Amino acid sequence: EVRLVESGGATVQAGGSLRLSCAASGFTFEDYTISWFRQAPGKEREGVSYIDISDGSIYYADSVEDRFTISKDNAKNTVYLQMSSLKPEDTAVYYCAAEATYKLREGVLIPRDFGAWGQGTQVTVSS
Repeated sequence: EVRLVESGGATVQAGGSLRLSCAASGFTFEDYTISWFRQAPGKEREGVSYIDISDGSIYYADSVEDRFTISKDNAKNTVYLQMSSLKPEDTAVYYCAAEATYKLREGVLIPRDFGAWGQGTQVTVSS
């Protein structure tokens, strides 16, 4: 059974930093791409970043480029999202998602392409 568990969400002030974690189990980690999405109240879920576990290729949405960093620890089957220079508009529930890499298109990050999801973790950035 594929399982993804996010952690690390919190309330921080604008300009602050947070690191989210996504612990994965139930599948061959190296065969998958792990992504981060977020959903703010009243808005659609949007892609934030992904990492191909096998070759390490990375994608960022324009809105987080240069502020967020995705990384992985293969030994722990965990993906991280380091978020810096946080803005109030980064406030959302953050979800990690996984899909077998061969099913995905490079440079495309949309929710319907990912079949496994975590429960989400709340990030609130106060102004």
